[in-house]
Amino acid sequence: MRAILLRRAASAARVDVLLYTQSFARTGEILSSSLLHVKQMHARCICFAESAVKVPHASVTPSVHAGNLAHYKCTRSYASDTDAYLSLVRPLSSNKLSSIGFHRVGIPILGVDSPEIWTHHKDLRPCQAILDEVSAKVEPSVILIDGKLIAERIKQEVAEEVARVKSQTAGKVPGLAMVLVGLREDAKTYVWSKKKACKEVGIESFEENLPEDSSEEEVVNVVGKFNDDPSVHGILVQLPLPKHINEERVLAAVNVEKDVDGFHPLNIGKLAMQGRSPLFVPCTPRGCIELLLRSNIDIKGKHAVVIGRSNIVGTPAAMLLQQHQATVSVVHSYTPNPAEITNRADIVIAAAGVAHLVRGDWIKPGAVVIDVGINLIEDPSAKKGYRLVGDVCFKEAVTKASAITPVPGGVGPMTIAMLLCNTLESAKRAFGISDQ
Repeated sequence: MRAILLRRAASAARVDVLLYTQSFARTGEILSSSLLHVKQMHARCICFAESAVKVPHASVTPSVHAGNLAHYKCTRSYASDTDAYLSLVRPLSSNKLSSIGFHRVGIPILGVDSPEIWTHHKDLRPCQAILDEVSAKVEPSVILIDGKLIAERIKQEVAEEVARVKSQTAGKVPGLAMVLVGLREDAKTYVWSKKKACKEVGIESFEENLPEDSSEEEVVNVVGKFNDDPSVHGILVQLPLPKHINEERVLAAVNVEKDVDGFHPLNIGKLAMQGRSPLFVPCTPRGCIELLLRSNIDIKGKHAVVIGRSNIVGTPAAMLLQQHQATVSVVHSYTPNPAEITNRADIVIAAAGVAHLVRGDWIKPGAVVIDVGINLIEDPSAKKGYRLVGDVCFKEAVTKASAITPVPGGVGPMTIAMLLCNTLESAKRAFGISDQ
């Protein structure tokens, strides 16, 4: 159990404070209360219980608490005492830390050599007094918007709704068809990931693989076949298509009521119009907005800058932000002063496809950064000789931003989650099932 907790702790983006207790059972509610105070001072905290090895696995779970605050808490309920003291948190020596292995997973711990920060178990000072001392020594830290975790929650919601639909339709389930032209490895990987996600939530998936040299007419015919199939509620044409195929014609051939990618001209057109609602919103832009909303980040009235104006992400993201009442600027390759414009933004969505384009000095202090970029750069220290990075220089941006998505693990998982949502919504319309 201790090893499990350490691995989970290592996955946290950053930890400023370690709360070390002898027992979750005696301090579960007290720790939760204390963590609220930790959040208010924008510090990250992990609780580690010495007695965790004696606690059943099911009773200790990783949790994101009130806005992506990484910590551990006991899932059992304990009576909360307003006059309670955090009496079991105690000073730790470097030797003690070495013995439990925190140094091996790279968790920085505040006050390792400053035990006056912590209370001894015999020193019954109130929680707030302890945390006041801690807050004076902690630099405010960025909140990591965990797209993987949020996407998993959405997938669970989709799975539950798919089960409800199935129970009301004599066993019918949503169906998603994917059309792949050519043998590009990255495209095959994307399709595999989507099929896997469909299986996890109970959506039936269909796949049609066409040779690289397939004609435009052949691709359109496959789309037409899925248009006519009542068991298919969503059609996804994996982009980009080979250069000899007109993407616009193929996308326009998709039945607008099955356009779960949101790229049909009618859906994009409605997205651009005030007061109109498209049947579907493109998955990646929708995922960006969902990350903001589920992280309790206000969009209304904020200045948002979208870097990049592609048809897949940048342009629909800008339109979607306007739908949410943001004031939107779009930065592109012909913008003469991109850093200056971006530096005025409350919300930045980077979708240019250029590794580390956005530097730390582009970010206004306190801004929220959503990094859509997925770029490969050489890294001799990596096992494969390369690693994934975003359009934002993460190590610089975290010194300015109040919240940021990582790459990988940020927007990517949300794209697939939104595809599942769109497919479910399409099926419910086809079945005549309303939301609960």
